[in-house]
Amino acid sequence: MMKIILLEPLGISEDTLQRLSSTLTEQGHIFKAYDSVATDTDELIQRAENADVLIIANHPLPGDVIRADQSLKLVSVAFVGIDHVDVEACKEKGVLISNTGGYCDDAVAELAIGLTLDCLRNITECDAAVQAGHGKGSLAGHELAGKTVGIVGTGAIGLRAASIFKAFGCKLIGYNRSEKTAAKALGLEYMSLLDVMANADIISVHTPLTAETKGLIGEKEIAAMKHGAIIINTARGPVIETEVLARALREGKIKAGLDVFENDPPLPANHPLIDAPNLVCTPHVGFDTIESIDRRAEMVFENVTAWMGGNQIRKML
Repeated sequence: MMKIILLEPLGISEDTLQRLSSTLTEQGHIFKAYDSVATDTDELIQRAENADVLIIANHPLPGDVIRADQSLKLVSVAFVGIDHVDVEACKEKGVLISNTGGYCDDAVAELAIGLTLDCLRNITECDAAVQAGHGKGSLAGHELAGKTVGIVGTGAIGLRAASIFKAFGCKLIGYNRSEKTAAKALGLEYMSLLDVMANADIISVHTPLTAETKGLIGEKEIAAMKHGAIIINTARGPVIETEVLARALREGKIKAGLDVFENDPPLPANHPLIDAPNLVCTPHVGFDTIESIDRRAEMVFENVTAWMGGNQIRKML
């Protein structure tokens, strides 16, 4: 018998949670779910006490919680990235980490396209003008068709975004640690990051957050961009240096569409991007569709039951 604790809500209905967890309780395991986010580490430690398996979504799981739980064997993450989990603490204790890679590929890629279209066609400004009782004024935009799109990070989401951009009639270039056959099959031409930044009309960022990718796009990369180019980030906020981006936006050099920041909104009043011009923002909703949230819940429980049965799981560590 094992103890499985869901430390935070998954955004699914009680009926769905009951259905998914019944696969565990019917086998004699203990399952407990919390319907709120813990306020601090001490509360997390209390919730996680004696758990063999912890299920989390996108809120931090500190090392103190992992080290305090002497029974812990698996952290099942209902998210793609695991940068909010103390991986080193898991390594120390031999705790496995699984994720739900693939659950939101379409959702995030589609938002990247949406932000791109907003930046190109000034949709947010047009809406504000109409709501204020004005006409179109000087809000003529640009077409997506025929533009050169640079995909930074050609993993699953980057490839999905690339395929949609291609359907719009865009030329594809890209940067990744290793070249992917699937990307080349789409007609994507690999080049250095600086060359992507310099040649693309639109740059769409899809890299995970690691020690190598933090600050990947900084002063040199932003300076290389064409005047009037657009950068879209639906990946992780710290991949782009915020101060550098904010300065380029205020100078009118580029436009940006962002779904991610160093920390999720609400942003502090003194944040560099507050009131920045040439910017369209969403509050980290790329992953958040009805379909994707249901999908990730299914996957996170599948990982737990598969692991218990000694079967293959989507293992990150």
